[in-house]
Order: sequence, then structure tokens, then C-alpha cells
Amino acid sequence: MRREYPTQPIVGVGAVIVDEGKLLLVKRGVEPGKGKWSIPGGAVELGEKVRDAVVREAEEESGLKVEIVIDRPLDTVDNIMMDENKRLQYHYVLLQFLIRPKSGTPKSGGDVLDAKWVSLDKVETYDLTTSFRSFFKRHRNELEGF
Repeated sequence: MRREYPTQPIVGVGAVIVDEGKLLLVKRGVEPGKGKWSIPGGAVELGEKVRDAVVREAEEESGLKVEIVIDRPLDTVDNIMMDENKRLQYHYVLLQFLIRPKSGTPKSGGDVLDAKWVSLDKVETYDLTTSFRSFFKRHRNELEGF
């Protein structure tokens, strides 16, 4: 399935990895949002369960071993982007899961350029993707408890 100019929405997952008041941010290496900061994540593969997908994506992009904290998404995010001609360029439906690290040290992998722990009070100072900035504003208070 084509990710750019798709014929239907693509299901994706996001790993909200929180540990001791810090959130793991990754710098995206591909569009959409190339060069911006977000959370590890990506598309669910055909035949893959969303919970398996979020663990796989988190581990590929962060270098950490992780586990799901709550067995339901924290949120569902519509990421719909139009090009300069008002054509639908990207359409993702993203399920954001709360994740905790089990072991490892963050290192970029997969299609990310950088990965680092950021204190929750500094997250909004980063050049975040639009969809993640919106998610973070809605859920910041919740994340402080993890």
C-alpha cells in the first residue's frame, strides 16, 4: 500500500514511552514530518496485531526493550495532510499506546535520526509534528503520573 497519496487510510501505532518523568522523543527521518520530533511508531503490517506492532516499532526505532503499560490505546489520532494542491497526501489513523522501557539505552534505529529522553516540561520546546503536539497537549497531565 502506498503511504503517500493512499487510496485508503493507513493504520499506525505510536509508542508513548515514559520513564521517571521523561518522554522518549525521536527525530523523524522520513515524511511525513521529516526532521521533526515525535514518538516512535509506524504502520501496522498486514496480519499484525496493533499491540505487537507498537512494541516492534518502539524497539526498532528506540533501541529499548519495552512493554505495554495499559492494554488499550490512550488516544486515537487522525493524521490527515493535504499537499499544496489540496490533494490528500497522507492519511493515518494512529493508535497511541502507553509504553514503559524494560531495558536498554535509547539509540536511533529504523527510520529515525535521533532518540532521546526529554523531561515532560521541556517536550513542547521541541519542533514537534503537528499531530504529536496536539496529542501531548491533551495528555500531558496523564503522563506525569507514569
